[in-house]
Amino acid sequence: MGAFNAGDVAQVLYRQGITNNIMGKSKRKEYIKKRFNELAGEKKFWKKKKDYYNREVIRFYKFLIPEKSSVLELGSGSGNLLVALNPDKGVGIDLSRELVKETSEKYPHLEFMQDDAENIKKVEGEFDYIISSDLVGHLDDIYSILKSIEKYTNNKTRIIFSFYSRFWEPVIKIAEALHLKIPQNLQNWISLNDMQNLLEISGYKVINRGMAVLFPVYIPAISEIFNRIIAKIPLIKKLCLAHYIVARKPYAENKYKTSVIVPSLNEKGNIEDLVKRTPKFGGGIEIIFVDGASDDGTVEEIQRVIDSYPAIDIKFIAQGGRFGKNDAVIKGFKAASGDILMIHDSDITVDPETLPAFYEVISSGKGEFINGSRLVYTMEKQAMRFLNMLGNKFFSVVFSYLLNQRIKDTLCGTKVLFKKDWQKIYNNREYFGDFDPFGDFELLFGAAKQNIDIVELPVKYRARQYGNIKISRFKHGLLLLKMSLIALWKLKIAI
Repeated sequence: MGAFNAGDVAQVLYRQGITNNIMGKSKRKEYIKKRFNELAGEKKFWKKKKDYYNREVIRFYKFLIPEKSSVLELGSGSGNLLVALNPDKGVGIDLSRELVKETSEKYPHLEFMQDDAENIKKVEGEFDYIISSDLVGHLDDIYSILKSIEKYTNNKTRIIFSFYSRFWEPVIKIAEALHLKIPQNLQNWISLNDMQNLLEISGYKVINRGMAVLFPVYIPAISEIFNRIIAKIPLIKKLCLAHYIVARKPYAENKYKTSVIVPSLNEKGNIEDLVKRTPKFGGGIEIIFVDGASDDGTVEEIQRVIDSYPAIDIKFIAQGGRFGKNDAVIKGFKAASGDILMIHDSDITVDPETLPAFYEVISSGKGEFINGSRLVYTMEKQAMRFLNMLGNKFFSVVFSYLLNQRIKDTLCGTKVLFKKDWQKIYNNREYFGDFDPFGDFELLFGAAKQNIDIVELPVKYRARQYGNIKISRFKHGLLLLKMSLIALWKLKIAI
């Protein structure tokens, strides 16, 4: 018999109803309820003292959550955060009866109710976002709250928790003693690693984590410099007051239809081989060729292959008008009928036989955006030129910083995501601008902005057998660098 770990013990307690029963009657919880009921009448006194920090927290949540989403806030307090998010459906729960009464009167268009976040009983329905700001420090049992909210999640729900850094404990205690901050007395000090562990043993997958708000009081110009620039420097950011973590509940499905989008430009010699080598998987596949005015007979070859393989669902789109791989991908995605969208380059430098592996990763819920990585396995000779390799490694470092996760290969042509998620990225593409000729950066940046779970799958990268490379190393490299600088502003400094 194997040894019990902390997660096993917590699950046993939860299933037996012991945790909620004990914690629901705890003196600590009753003290907190009483304390916040008392503070409800004092909120006006404290409002200005916390106004800047609250604005920074609201700013951060508004970056993560689109307006008109459905949002459940745990520990809704004054209700200001929920109101600022402008949800289509907004529900806030709080332990304090007095705070709920005040927020219900002040914001009648939203729903506020007294309930215990560790054992929710009154809330109904599912939500796009379940959020909690500065609540976990008051909880008796964080594991219970994570189990309690399961019934309000679906395959697009994002869980966002933010909480104070333990590093700031002495500063916060001093601020409370000097009446510069609402005194909250009892406080758990949870680290990011503690929170990630609790999420993972509760069955959630962490998408993103990080720190924000280095300077929590307002001094003109100084506060902006500290919180927009200095707080984003890798080592210094560990000193920030607020920690945040974004997670999701993985859901698995094995019968998705898949659309494989193949942009082509003078790739006649690869068309039939690609079709013959693409396996069938999942709930069926369609192959969509989008051609950018080839002059080597590629279009005629695609038509011949369609006629020669009637049992395979193959479609052809003449790109027309605007050209470039990104435009071809967009046209293919729009025409696709599949639930899952795959980009596969027509040069066949990545084996079509690897596509079922991408399907398995995304359909099993292990990720929502599967990015191929060519920089793990040994490449065939001449598969990637030396300068291209240096460029890929450089952008790998840049992206890992910008997206708060390790991205080893940004420019691999094989990328896989759900059509519903691509639609969200496409609808918000103006946020970064429309000048990515290949679409790789646009998809990765857009996925990060929409809290889509990005994972990488290593692939074998082979030398091209037909046709010529379409990338201009210096021209396109400078353009991609420009895009990275824009993303630095949009994903780090401007939020």
